[in-house]
Amino acid sequence: MTNVLIVKANDRPAAEGISSKMYEVFLETLREEGQLNVSTYDVFKEDTPYFGQTLFDAFGKIQSGEELTEDEGRLLKARQKAMDAFAGADVIVFAFPLWNLTIPAKLQTFIDYIYASGFTFKYDAEGNLVPLMPDKKIILLNARGGIYSTREMQPMDMSVNYMRTVFGSLFGMDIVNEVIIEGHNAQPDRSLEIIEEGMERVREAARDLSRVYQNQ
Repeated sequence: MTNVLIVKANDRPAAEGISSKMYEVFLETLREEGQLNVSTYDVFKEDTPYFGQTLFDAFGKIQSGEELTEDEGRLLKARQKAMDAFAGADVIVFAFPLWNLTIPAKLQTFIDYIYASGFTFKYDAEGNLVPLMPDKKIILLNARGGIYSTREMQPMDMSVNYMRTVFGSLFGMDIVNEVIIEGHNAQPDRSLEIIEEGMERVREAARDLSRVYQNQ
């Protein structure tokens, strides 16, 4: 059975956070369709201490055989849990907002955990980056209250663009679908219409995923 991991990166309730609602709608539709083994990694509910010197200290102590501190052990455990969840999935779905032009810090921490040489990529003899998980499929579910799809605003989006760069370009994974809901804050008179149309696209993305893998 195909394993689907949904990485939820918004702690706002679905009634307030559109990407939280996208997560709920996608998950509910997959469950209705059946056939897939679905799990969730909620970056706000998981213990995800920030990536920093503590991790590098832990690496050094492991090499020298020294005892780890409580914080070092906690960080290594959190990192390994994220890596295991990612490695075990055939399809990874990210449900995330655009906050202040970029992704939430907790989602960045998850990416920091899996962005590791020998895990998601390696370097060849010439120093080129070689993807190690090119068979994984990625789906991006993103919400942004403003309008960033115009020619002038598109370069300012460092959420979807960043995710495309990391998972599509650097990790060499196949981004098979994207659903972006935008403009519901910028156009309040059309807010309900924009959100509902977007949620229907979320449902269709879930149905498409189920159809592709239902016989595998």
